[in-house]
Amino acid sequence: MWVKICGITNEEDALMAAALGADALGFNFVPTSRRNITPSAARDIVRRLPREVLTFGVFRDQAPHFVIDTVLSVGLRGAQLHGHETPAMAAEIRPKVQSLIVALSAGDPMVERFDEYGADALMLDGVNPGSGNVFDWELVDKIPRGHRLILAGGLTPDNVAAGIERVRPWGVDVATGVESSAGMKDPRLVQKFIHAARSAEQIERMETEDEAPEFSPSTPFDWNEDGDL
Repeated sequence: MWVKICGITNEEDALMAAALGADALGFNFVPTSRRNITPSAARDIVRRLPREVLTFGVFRDQAPHFVIDTVLSVGLRGAQLHGHETPAMAAEIRPKVQSLIVALSAGDPMVERFDEYGADALMLDGVNPGSGNVFDWELVDKIPRGHRLILAGGLTPDNVAAGIERVRPWGVDVATGVESSAGMKDPRLVQKFIHAARSAEQIERMETEDEAPEFSPSTPFDWNEDGDL
């Protein structure tokens, strides 16, 4: 099970999450977010991380050139679009970054048109992204299978296993559910979340192995095709 810890705001939390086994970390560049971080601060953190830990910039309704420039200047491994970006915007960004995640709200009609984004993975979130609220997992039944699906929205160490069992995602993403306060991660919650997700991995893998592309949890995308940043 691929695990991403999002909303990283400081080096201590980044190194802690990496040490506890997170596959990826997310840095939020949305100005209005309580977990916002500057590109310069994120760049300093990224340079200290192990190469195997994937890093993503989180953006919401920001210009494609800003997304591309930030990803490249910070040295991130990919971009996550978490607003109302169009397939045309995604098409402009995708060739310039190593990987692209597109986040859509559960029930959004664009979920059925996900292929138009040309993204590497679909993140399914609640109606109000970042609220920490769980959405109705029954909505996943309307999602076409065969995509790398990342479950987000209100996940915690206590409900992530149930989410994996019901949704059968390829990966999970958490921010609020492992925090002691906004932007500050709790090591005990991070450890518990990763353990719970990995404990549910075997069941999820057996039930979805014929429905989605197979990837190693530590290398979810082929980073070598385009070379290193």
